Amino acid sequence: MSSLAFLVTELQSLASETRRKHPDVREAAEKSLAILRSSPEQATANLASDGPQSDDLLRPVFMGCATKNAKVVAISIGSLQRLIALKAVPQSAVPLIINTMSDCMNQGVDIQLRILQTLLSLITNFPAIHGDLLAEALLLCFKLQESRIAVVSSTAAATLRQLVMFVFDKVVDEDRRDDFILAHLPERVLPNGTTARLGPAAQDAFSIFEDLCLLANSEKPHFLDLEHLRKTFALELIESVLTNYHDLFRKHQELLLLLQHHLCPLVLKALSDRPNFPLTLRSTRVVFLLLKQFSRELKTESEVFLMLLIKIFSSDHDTNGPASQSTDSIPHLPNARPLWMRVLAMEIMRGLCSDAELMRNVWDRYDAEDTGSKVFTTLVTALNRLVTEKPALLGSSSQIYGVGVSNLPDSASVYSLDSVSGVAGMMATAASATVSNVVGMIGTEAGLSVQGSAMKLQCIDQLDKADSPPIPESYIYLLGVQCIISLCEGFASYAGPLYNTIMVQRPRAAGEPVVRAPPALDLTTLPPNEPHTKGLQVVHDMVEAGWPAFLAALSFLIATNLSDELFTEILASYQAMTNVSGMLGLTTPRDAFFMSLAKFAIPTRVVSSLENYIEPPQTPRSPSATLTDNLGLTGPSQTPGLSERNMACLKVFIGCALFLAGSLGESWFNVLETLQNADYVLTAKGSKPSATAANKRSSMIAPGSGGAAAGRNVSMPSSQSASHLTGSTNTSSRPTTPQPPSHSRHPNLSDIAPEALQVAIQRLFDASKNLDDGAFHDFVTALCKLSAAMVGMQSAEGDSLLSPTDEDTKSPPALLSPHSSTDVAHRRRVSGIHLPRTLRSGDFSIGKLGGVATHNIHRLIYRDPEVAWNVITSHLLSVIKHASAPSSIRLQAARVLDDILIVVPRNVSTSGELQPKVQRRVLDVLSKQVVPEAADVGSSTDVELRKMGLETLHQILQTSGHTLVTGWETIFEMLSSVCKPAAPPLSPEVKSPNSSSSKHRLPPLGYPTEKGYSSLVKIAFQSLTLVCDSLSQLSPEHLRLCISTLGQFGRQADTNIALTAAESLLWGVSDSIQAKRKDAEKEPEYSALWMFLLTEILGLCTDGRPEVRVGAIQTLFRTLQLYGATLSLATWDECIWKIAFPLLDSITGFLRQPGPAQPDSAENSQWDDSKILALQSIGTIFHEFLVSKIMHLNSFSKAWETFVGHIKDCWLNDNPSISASAIRCLDKAITALSNAEEERKGQVIESLEVAWQACSEMGEAVMSKQNADGVVESGSVVRPPFTQESLMAFVDMIRSTRSVYRKFDNAEWSLERLTRLMAVLKGVLTYPSSLDFRPDIDALSPVQSVVMEAINSIDLSAPGTPSLILRDLSEYSTLPFLAAFDAPPAPSERNASASPQSSRTQPKRVSYIALSKKTMPLLVELFLRFKDHAAIYADGTLEAIFSAYAIPIKMKYECPAPSKFGKDEPLWKTATTNFLRIVKECGSQIQALGAEIPDDRVEGIWRQIVETFRGGILADCSHVENFSLDVQEAEENFDLQLIASLEIDVVPHLGDSRVPDYILSQLAKVLAQGSRLRNAEDYQPPSPKSLPSSQRSSHEFEKVDQFGDAALALGTTDVGRFVPRERFSYWCFDLLFLICSDTAKDQVAARKRVAALSLPSLLNRCRSTLVEYIADEALRGNMPFPRIREEELLYVLRKLLELRLWPGTLWAALSDAPTQYCVEQPSVDQGLEPSKLISDAVKRSSRAHLFHLYPVLSEIIAIPRKTPTTWVVTQKPKGASRDRSTIAKPEEVRNSVGWEDVASGSVDEGRAIELDARQVVKECLKEIGREMGVGQ
Repeated sequence: MSSLAFLVTELQSLASETRRKHPDVREAAEKSLAILRSSPEQATANLASDGPQSDDLLRPVFMGCATKNAKVVAISIGSLQRLIALKAVPQSAVPLIINTMSDCMNQGVDIQLRILQTLLSLITNFPAIHGDLLAEALLLCFKLQESRIAVVSSTAAATLRQLVMFVFDKVVDEDRRDDFILAHLPERVLPNGTTARLGPAAQDAFSIFEDLCLLANSEKPHFLDLEHLRKTFALELIESVLTNYHDLFRKHQELLLLLQHHLCPLVLKALSDRPNFPLTLRSTRVVFLLLKQFSRELKTESEVFLMLLIKIFSSDHDTNGPASQSTDSIPHLPNARPLWMRVLAMEIMRGLCSDAELMRNVWDRYDAEDTGSKVFTTLVTALNRLVTEKPALLGSSSQIYGVGVSNLPDSASVYSLDSVSGVAGMMATAASATVSNVVGMIGTEAGLSVQGSAMKLQCIDQLDKADSPPIPESYIYLLGVQCIISLCEGFASYAGPLYNTIMVQRPRAAGEPVVRAPPALDLTTLPPNEPHTKGLQVVHDMVEAGWPAFLAALSFLIATNLSDELFTEILASYQAMTNVSGMLGLTTPRDAFFMSLAKFAIPTRVVSSLENYIEPPQTPRSPSATLTDNLGLTGPSQTPGLSERNMACLKVFIGCALFLAGSLGESWFNVLETLQNADYVLTAKGSKPSATAANKRSSMIAPGSGGAAAGRNVSMPSSQSASHLTGSTNTSSRPTTPQPPSHSRHPNLSDIAPEALQVAIQRLFDASKNLDDGAFHDFVTALCKLSAAMVGMQSAEGDSLLSPTDEDTKSPPALLSPHSSTDVAHRRRVSGIHLPRTLRSGDFSIGKLGGVATHNIHRLIYRDPEVAWNVITSHLLSVIKHASAPSSIRLQAARVLDDILIVVPRNVSTSGELQPKVQRRVLDVLSKQVVPEAADVGSSTDVELRKMGLETLHQILQTSGHTLVTGWETIFEMLSSVCKPAAPPLSPEVKSPNSSSSKHRLPPLGYPTEKGYSSLVKIAFQSLTLVCDSLSQLSPEHLRLCISTLGQFGRQADTNIALTAAESLLWGVSDSIQAKRKDAEKEPEYSALWMFLLTEILGLCTDGRPEVRVGAIQTLFRTLQLYGATLSLATWDECIWKIAFPLLDSITGFLRQPGPAQPDSAENSQWDDSKILALQSIGTIFHEFLVSKIMHLNSFSKAWETFVGHIKDCWLNDNPSISASAIRCLDKAITALSNAEEERKGQVIESLEVAWQACSEMGEAVMSKQNADGVVESGSVVRPPFTQESLMAFVDMIRSTRSVYRKFDNAEWSLERLTRLMAVLKGVLTYPSSLDFRPDIDALSPVQSVVMEAINSIDLSAPGTPSLILRDLSEYSTLPFLAAFDAPPAPSERNASASPQSSRTQPKRVSYIALSKKTMPLLVELFLRFKDHAAIYADGTLEAIFSAYAIPIKMKYECPAPSKFGKDEPLWKTATTNFLRIVKECGSQIQALGAEIPDDRVEGIWRQIVETFRGGILADCSHVENFSLDVQEAEENFDLQLIASLEIDVVPHLGDSRVPDYILSQLAKVLAQGSRLRNAEDYQPPSPKSLPSSQRSSHEFEKVDQFGDAALALGTTDVGRFVPRERFSYWCFDLLFLICSDTAKDQVAARKRVAALSLPSLLNRCRSTLVEYIADEALRGNMPFPRIREEELLYVLRKLLELRLWPGTLWAALSDAPTQYCVEQPSVDQGLEPSKLISDAVKRSSRAHLFHLYPVLSEIIAIPRKTPTTWVVTQKPKGASRDRSTIAKPEEVRNSVGWEDVASGSVDEGRAIELDARQVVKECLKEIGREMGVGQ
């Protein structure tokens, strides 16, 4: 149906609907229908041309709209729509149509929708609608868009978009047509104040866009008569315009001005205000369009937007550095930005980062300028901080640190990424350290993947949401990762093809070789005006500025739990950054990326774990073990190895190294180190792959899992296309069989089998032949440097090697030299092989060096030696000469070097000058291998190396000897070097062991390994035969050299060679000398030969064969003994200095050489016998000829010092058997001094001083505690332990020295020397490491006996000597309790105990018990002997004695048994008896000496006395319960001595004014504690809570009230645990009452002081008993108390009733100065208040204690139940009274006595009465009343 037919239908409906109510409308409609029916085409034409019938046709429509009838209006608007569609509406009717629709706008929904349709049709069909008319039409749509009806609002919004787009389409069409004249157009004022003439459509577009910006900013529009518009809708319209017409905006300056002046401030404000999701979303989309399309036109605005976006997605804290400076102009952003806002910013940034050209433009516009903001740098830094913001969320990769090891990486030093330096190593380490630091917070359950972290619909596209949608927490970090990947891709996709074009595919000149390893790109050599040059420079600058952040981010991300897809993209980014940095010549970033990639390719923990890994036994696993493994409760059971991701990193690493091979330079070192570690891990610790290793390798390499998915392509120099894997990155902890992937894999995850990687590594080394000379030199230098570093790390001393790169060819090879500690530490941190002493089967670098040399043999011969020869040979020699390097590596280096040396002479040309130079080069290097250095010890490895060199020499002589033209001197030097001894000959000038030269002792002569050394000699003889065939004559010098060589062969282990070469020479020369010595002319020459003979004999004295040694020594000294009397002094001097002492030096050197022999081995024992023989022989010589010959030598003093020094050295360092003989030797010499003449007194005294000094130093060695193995506790010095025999000899030598000294000096030693002597004797006495201890329980051991004899020989008459002896003896008495120990077992016992069949025997124990039993009584005797000497009091000696006694007294039953076979008194009883003997004399002596003893010493003595009594009274006696009753009573009676001594010997003297108060108080506390019948720690007595403070008699009594706290008033029904000795407790209680009472009448002042200071303890003790009873009674009720409790209560009450205090004692006790007021108190102040006056008076009473306890007594008497009772007797005899009642009378209560008094006989037995506690309390209260005068 046509539109005209629809129009007719609509008019018919209108006529029908208005028939009744609107007849005028019906008539108009019918008229219109009539016109249309008569001539439809003419009618529509009239309407379009505004003809005469147009009004008739339009009238019914307008009249219908005016009826306000919804149905009529709807039909009318539908008709109008048909007319517009037919274009049957004249242009003049358009305003009326718009007004009509405006009037109908408030009708129903259907009408509103029809209006919108009509408006859209009207404007699109009438392009001439401009200006205000267009504004009115748009205004209708805007108003309808604000409708609350969703369908109307959405339809209006869609209509507006179409209309606005149509307006801008008209502008495009207007620009294309350009059919108007600008001069005729009106001017329009632009936002910047200028004017411009715009076309109608452009004017409309400008006005509409301007009003949209104004409305979005809540401003009044200029074009639209609209009050407001929703900002979100305005921004949507703006976005639509910018999306479709960005090219139009670039052409129209007026539109760009709108962007700059209106839109940019608008969106900037929207993003800066409080976040609102719909508004911020749309503003962000607009910002993206502005940055994407107008960044060049809006340079400043783009900079602000970029920095704003960076600030939005950054962490909550402000960014540092350039970001903070460049965002100063940005409005303040709230600190707490919601996640969705950060996500919006990151989604925008992802789109920007994917535009590589845009990023380069950003750098060029902002970062490249000096004054510009560092936008790109800030962006990269912010991205790094973003992705590392929440490590725990991203998780930790289970593969990146290898398999079979812990997921946590090794701890590393932490570097801050904020302070990036230019050092690549620091940056790579810092990046890895960052990973190490955050992994502790990471869990493997977290992760990042596109599937799990991304949103189904990105946040920026969710325009229909009023609130932010749920966003995965990791989504923003996925966006950050994608941004970083995009940036890296951009660098590589731009720089890679250009580098390939410029460096590889460039045109070559004629004859120029193909460039296979191009160097880095030098941008300065490129044409500066080329666009590519500028682009490469921009990329160069971007990478140079941003690489630290890229490195930090990538190194962090690759270690997180990424999906395979993201992992491959991160790895591709690593590859891109590494290659781009290398291509552009950025050394530091390139090395940093290499090092970081290396750490992930070969994790250090894999290498270190593989070092210590032991293959577990293949045993069936139990179900429990399997469960334990599954729960992760055990360590990794898998072989440490590389995961699939590690191998992918390694593949990328190798690829980058191969690609950049021509430009690595010094960086080859780090690359090669990583390849070394890779080879080590891939080949099972660097060994050659075998069948077993191949089988194990499958378990070392754990494959990843996951399916393949399509990914993005990364443009790399190799033009590889990246396809990425997805899936879980978590692999099982157990090895799994690799499954073939079902889809195509990313190239970085393919071909990563161990075999493929090894082939790739080898391909890299084979490519060395493609390098130019400079690059090859760098490669070889790095390879040698790596080898040097690794050999140094595996060396015993931790040395490293210096690779010679700048040395002359004639200079010696690089020697061993340690790096600085910083270099070593850095090397061990960087290297995966970080264990310095881990021995390898071979060195990776040395093995590769051989292959490289073989591939480049032409360079070694025909190129300058500096290119490769010097570097390779010098390094190999360095390794060979590295004595502490592993032998396998040294042998490997020798094999490589020898192969090179054999091949080079064969390939050198025989003509020209090159042949002698090359031969000299080869022989010089070979001589350095064969000829040992002076410092070489000659190990088996050294012999093998020399053997290999000699074999090489032999092979060279056989194959190329006829061509040799030079180097015969070198050959002879190599042959003669084999004949040299293992150690240099003895120096004719031998210094004393005391001199400094003794620290560098001569190494012993020896044979490294008999078989190896013999073969070395045999090979040398074979080569020597070849050389000697070329010699016709020998010069005398050569003959002497041969004789010397044969003499050296006489010392070899091969008997045949030794006999052939040496025997005939030595003894033949000896016979010749004896026969021809008589010739006077030849005397000097033969004398020299005779001295040479003596030297040879002396050398045989240290021969390795014991029979030779013994015979030589006996021959030497038998000759001296036989002819000693006839020898001149000069001869004696020569014999002493050239024979005797050098012999000792030589034997000592052999004894102490390091070797595998055990201390008790037969060989060492033979050497010990040799030295003992030498010492005995020398001792005999000194004993026989000391006085007659030796003392007359001018060098006697020096000789004596040297002799004593040798003895001391034997004592300190040799075995005990030698040291004992050495001491006896010196003892014989000292004894010989006693026979000297009187005129030799000075020499004797001087000699004795030297001997004593040696004794002192030897004693110091004894005093330094060490274990049985000879290890000193205070350091690392190792010396053999001394035996008891050697210690006895040592003490005997000291006694001999004192005896001879006193014979010549006739005086005792000084106090200082005696002090040193006592210290040495103490060290001997307490030496713990002897293996031959004797029992010392019942009797003194031999050593103890000689020590006590030495002490007894000391004269005590000298001042200070008694104190010295007493102090040391007191210390000896404590040794059983403080220093007893189990003697170490002898070696035979150790071996026996180690065997499983042997039974365990009780170890010997050094107890010192006999010594203590001897010294404790001796102390008393010495004290009584010197008790009148004030010195022993003043210097603390007496305190030391008391302190010694206190230890066993306090230990009591814990003391060791006093005897093993006898029945000696226990040690604590011995100590107690002797202690009380001294205490008995101590008090009176202190008073007698008076001021001669300082006050502080008086205090110390009494303090120690009280402390000793405390130990005895409070000692643990629980052990006594196991004794019989008789023994218990005897033990208790023995302890009564302590109480009696306190009462008689201590208390009377404690009142002395010089004794401080605290000591007296301490004694009272001790007695109070000793009087307890229950253990105080088991039960805390409470106090009655019913006694408020207001009822107490006086607040001052609270000073001693320790039990008045109401919180403690908690009784108990627990019986408690009672002390085992009840009587002793009552004895302590009795003494405490006694010292507080006025019973004693002597020394009243002193006793009052004691009473005043002891009374608080007594009152506290009594009060605690009473209060405990009150509290417990309330809970127990009728439950009876234990007997002890009842007796204690009655005892306390009766004692309190009987107690009479000194008047004023309690007053003084409660005062601030008890000592001051104990004797006399101030008078009573009569002006006090009555209560205070009474309180003051009662405290002065002798019954003050009852007043003090009055509240408690009152509480007891108020107890309603029966109180405890006891039976007592009266003091009257039984028959004195006829009263038979058992009830006590008051006077009987006061005068009753206990049964114990009757039993003791002190009173007669009276009448038995039952005494009640309440009766006693009543009497106490009555006594208080009588004291107060109540009732009188």
